[in-house]
Amino acid sequence: MNDDDRCDAVRISLAHGNGGRLTREVIEEIFVFHLGREDLDTAADAARLPLDAGDGEWMITTDGFTVEPLEFPGGDVGSLAVHGTINDLAVSGAVPRFLSLNVFIEEGLDVEILERIVASMARACLDCGVRVLAGDTKVVRRGQGGGLYLATTGIGQRQPGVDLGLHRVRPGDRVIVSGPVGDHGAAVMLAREQFGLSGSLRSDAGSVLPIAEILLGFPGLRFMRDPTRGGVATVSHEIARATGATVRLQELDLPVRPEVRSVCEILGYDPYYLACEGRVVAIVDAAVAADAVAALHHGGFMEASIAGAIEAGAPRVVLQTSLGGERILPELEDDPLPRIC
Repeated sequence: MNDDDRCDAVRISLAHGNGGRLTREVIEEIFVFHLGREDLDTAADAARLPLDAGDGEWMITTDGFTVEPLEFPGGDVGSLAVHGTINDLAVSGAVPRFLSLNVFIEEGLDVEILERIVASMARACLDCGVRVLAGDTKVVRRGQGGGLYLATTGIGQRQPGVDLGLHRVRPGDRVIVSGPVGDHGAAVMLAREQFGLSGSLRSDAGSVLPIAEILLGFPGLRFMRDPTRGGVATVSHEIARATGATVRLQELDLPVRPEVRSVCEILGYDPYYLACEGRVVAIVDAAVAADAVAALHHGGFMEASIAGAIEAGAPRVVLQTSLGGERILPELEDDPLPRIC
């Protein structure tokens, strides 16, 4: 990359945080440019720590959480921070062990709300077998902090022989989705009560450790990702760019709850771009795809499906519609729903 290729944005917009093209440009052309192309791996959910872990590997990940509202049906920013961090380790093939926590509190936040959120974090840590070992707290002036922001770092251990990554994906592989997509984005959108809509939809926010453990039992597993910002479509674009191949998704096999689809139709959103916080997109060898889905069903993930395939061709994402046609899913540009995770 030379100076002519640098990010040409004058100011940061909300769209720079949506996980799409603008996010990628800022990361690659500013952070990677200055902080180093050798050590900073932006294509993985967790990076290998160059420390002795015996027979395995130590993995590290970091994340930030800015959700509005702070509490929503199915979760809150506290449990979301724990689950989101351990999920990045889980889809990298690691067992989460430790967390650090940085808390940015806006002046005026109710102490009762803060205590509920921290108690929720504690329950999530207990359920997932992780411990918070270090942290820091800052308070910012009223109007400068969105109530509460959280930043986390997670460390986990990956067993020897686990090799997951975009470098392993090949044409002919299958795309598996562990459950319905778009639940988190739609649930948070309804919780904001700014569209005159209401419903019983709950976020899918939760740990994907059980899903990852099932899939890691298959030698044909190539790659896993939790489709957070930008949803399934953005993960698919990441795969297409890295492999130079076409990702073809099947609308009939890509589960979307009727409530999510209805909300999206009313408000003009696309469910394939909405964040999920408890799902996994996995790429597996075609020979083991059916068995992997059957194992997920047996493990309680009854709506897991083979949702598409990797095909030789131009790097793009194609949705095979329920009517038999094709729709190109473009790379995300604008931010459809800021402060979602």
